Amino acid sequence: MATISKGENKFYIGEDIRNPQAEITFVESGECRLVIDHTYVATDLRGQGIAQQLLDHVVTYAREKGKTIIPLCPFAKGQIQKQSKYHDVLNVQHI
Repeated sequence: MATISKGENKFYIGEDIRNPQAEITFVESGECRLVIDHTYVATDLRGQGIAQQLLDHVVTYAREKGKTIIPLCPFAKGQIQKQSKYHDVLNVQHI
């Protein structure tokens, strides 16, 4: 399993925060929301569940901060809507 690091408004894999091998990015929207806007996984890491691990990190972060998530990124939106384990952090006003 790859090491996932926390950057400013992102979780990522790789040595270079500016050019990561994989990342999920978000922006803070007000005091109680995170907007997930992008997920990227390099070709050689695909099929290993990396994007799911990155999403899990954002969800854990949102729970710790008492925030809900607005998933604009298609991957995050699909996973959050499909998996009930994420429904507690889904901002239902923005589905």
